[in-house]
Amino acid sequence: MTTVEVTGSHVPAWRGGFGRLWSAAVISRFGDALRGAALPLLAVSLTDRPLLIASVTACGYLPWIVFGLLGGAVADRVDQRRAMWTVDACRALLVAAFAVAVALGHASILLLIALTTLQTLFDNASTALLPALVDRAALSSANARLMTGQQIAGGLIGAPVVPLLIAAGAAVPFVADAGTFLLAAALVASLRAGAPERAPRPAGGTLRGEIADGLRTLWRDRPLRGLCAATALCNIGMGALIATLVVLVTGWLDAGTAGYAAATTAYTVGGLAGGVLNRRITARLGPLRSVLLAGLVQIAALVVMGSVRSLTAVVAALMVFGFMGMLWNVNTTTLMQQRAPADMLGRVSSAFRTLAVAGAPLGALLGGLTATAWGLNTPALLTAAFFVLSVIALIPGVKPDVPVVAPQDGATTAHATG
Repeated sequence: MTTVEVTGSHVPAWRGGFGRLWSAAVISRFGDALRGAALPLLAVSLTDRPLLIASVTACGYLPWIVFGLLGGAVADRVDQRRAMWTVDACRALLVAAFAVAVALGHASILLLIALTTLQTLFDNASTALLPALVDRAALSSANARLMTGQQIAGGLIGAPVVPLLIAAGAAVPFVADAGTFLLAAALVASLRAGAPERAPRPAGGTLRGEIADGLRTLWRDRPLRGLCAATALCNIGMGALIATLVVLVTGWLDAGTAGYAAATTAYTVGGLAGGVLNRRITARLGPLRSVLLAGLVQIAALVVMGSVRSLTAVVAALMVFGFMGMLWNVNTTTLMQQRAPADMLGRVSSAFRTLAVAGAPLGALLGGLTATAWGLNTPALLTAAFFVLSVIALIPGVKPDVPVVAPQDGATTAHATG
């Protein structure tokens, strides 16, 4: 294993490509928050059955399982900037169509599945594009700033205003979401980053073979393999928690939509704090140990959510949960960008995400079944159990905290030793 010392700034410059990518990501996340918060509230207005409400969340994960690997392979083949703005333009049309369907009383889950299918290409292309816009040493700070901005736009601003928008009309949040996609597409299209240099594909190469290469690369990297397994277990639990959080707050706590807004806002505030302090914690513990700490603390927060029947306690627990969730997400994304070969980042990212998200639909359905059978608070405790398994799966890859591998594209100045 080769250790590298990377020169350059540890903080990304706002001017230029990163600033525009940040703006596009934040605006798009604002629209996603409007849609994401509106859907469960729309579902609650139609039915009080937890399993049916959870099914809405479960369906949202299916395109990642079916098309995620393909999206990563395509992202490694095409101009990632062009792919991103084209996808956002298409998503604007799809969300606008969904808004019309909601207004007419004919909303279809198929439109949302198509929307998420396109997101698989967008997210993989975005992950692969960022290292071309900032110094390698600044990736952690860049990811923290991206995710912090998305938390502000999505949770602190977007989600709390959804009840007001729904009061104006069930289709209004989706109309606003379509507008954010158009604006984000324009910002990405204005980027001046060209297509990355790639080695010529071997003669006779196929998408299936390239996808297999990405899976093999992920499997051979011990830290990423362990982190992927841990994240997969987490996401089974997260599927259960996200799918039933609305009934936990509005049903078990009897806190109404205002309480639900307070709970999601608390999660966002915690995430913001995690984004601000991520660099200090990671510098002290290392990225993998930071993820381990996050998992341990999140277990305790989940136990509080599922056992203390108090809105104040649940809000506080969600704030802690959000703080540690940001720590987990920033370090996971940064490790993928640092450890994967530059010309395979889309495929490695898609392999990681597809495997990690595969259990989320099952978790969403388990959450609905658990809430129906044993009470609206039990999905949080089920989530805690999966996080315990996640921490156990993570431990082998944490010791020692493996150094970053040397970049293979030669684009970053580095000093290798060892």
